[in-house]
Amino acid sequence: MSTASLYRRFLPTPPAIDFASVEGKKIFNEALQKGTMEGFFRLISYFQTQSEPAYCGLASLSMVLNSLSIDPGRKWKGPWRWFDESMLECCEPLEIVKDKGITFGKVVCLAHSSGAKVQAFRTTQSTIDDFRRYVLKCSTSDNCHMISTYHRGVFKQTGTGHFSPIGGYNAERDMALILDVARFKYPPHWVPLRLLWDAMNSIDESTGRHRGFMLISRPYREPGLLYTLSCKDESWTSIAKYLKEDVPLLVSSQHVDTIERILDVVFNSLPSNFNQFIRWMAEIRRTEDINQNLSSEEESRLDLKQELLKQVQETELFKHVDKFLFSVGYEDNQPPYVLAKAGSQGSEILSETESDESCCSETCVKCIKGVGEEKVKAYPSGNDAFTALLLALPPQTWSGIKDQSLLQQMKQLISMVSFPTLLQQEVLHLRRQLQLLKRCQENKEDEDLSAPA
Repeated sequence: MSTASLYRRFLPTPPAIDFASVEGKKIFNEALQKGTMEGFFRLISYFQTQSEPAYCGLASLSMVLNSLSIDPGRKWKGPWRWFDESMLECCEPLEIVKDKGITFGKVVCLAHSSGAKVQAFRTTQSTIDDFRRYVLKCSTSDNCHMISTYHRGVFKQTGTGHFSPIGGYNAERDMALILDVARFKYPPHWVPLRLLWDAMNSIDESTGRHRGFMLISRPYREPGLLYTLSCKDESWTSIAKYLKEDVPLLVSSQHVDTIERILDVVFNSLPSNFNQFIRWMAEIRRTEDINQNLSSEEESRLDLKQELLKQVQETELFKHVDKFLFSVGYEDNQPPYVLAKAGSQGSEILSETESDESCCSETCVKCIKGVGEEKVKAYPSGNDAFTALLLALPPQTWSGIKDQSLLQQMKQLISMVSFPTLLQQEVLHLRRQLQLLKRCQENKEDEDLSAPA
């Protein structure tokens, strides 16, 4: 019995030039000599093939995020944190992407929510000269990468809308290198930049909007050191709605006369699956690495996590939360966060074959308990996770409190003016995530490409 199938496509030349061809290598060497292939080497180190025919947007983004060494703040497989297409589903369920693909605005939203610094433009918001300057800017830096969304038909290729990173630029020939993530179909290839602009300057029929390009770079610091909001559980939309819409209504409609009463109203009305929404990420080490010293980067990350949690626990809001949860009999399954260094190792030891996973009652995040004598507990408690989430809510959440004295007290508790810079950045990251999730929930990603205020 025969099966209908395809093995690659012939790359129409011209207009494209195969990267691995004699001419393609010549164009590459010319660009390399002129310094416009700086970003290529990081990108090529993480070049991946999209795992589904319609995953070009997700594959392009995960490839760029990994090449920029941005920490996802959540696990991929085993203990490893790594960007993968399967993790990029906040703005659109994977099943829908698998069937219909994804829009430019949703990929931009995913890039923002992943913690990258993003500048995005439709062709109606830019010019070909602007585009050329941006391509040159990213091609001469290894901390800036571009993703283009374009119509394949302009290059005489089969298919319609597509996403792929731009891997380099030959200024003398005015040609851009497309690292096509559909490697099962076409190899990487050079195209005239003007033709790439024409391919982007087309309308996506699913949105009625023009296509475009985005510049993605590494933020000044890791987007989230200790906490992150997760949309892995499909119920995240109801939780985001509760936090953004229901909490303001609750505190304004019910009689609240103390901070503890506010906490009681918010805490007791939390959706039952709330424990999947805010996550913290502990650092672990594998047993076979026990005799190796931590790198300076690992040491710095652990020290920052320790300092950040200390700053959360020193806030006045945390003291109220801690007192309230104790008064209602709330018990933490894990001991308080202690980052005591075991020898010079500084993080928990994990055995691949001898690990025990237990579920913390406050967040139901799986805590990996290491095996061996040298072991470090690096787990925040439910008290500080709840505190961090309250700080992440927009300041106007509490504006409906009728008691003016209590309102002023609440404003002081959540005010970031007196917070250390590290804590300010963490809270702002969570606020941005919450705003982006709301944008996704309301399907407004294609209306607004900018980063949250």
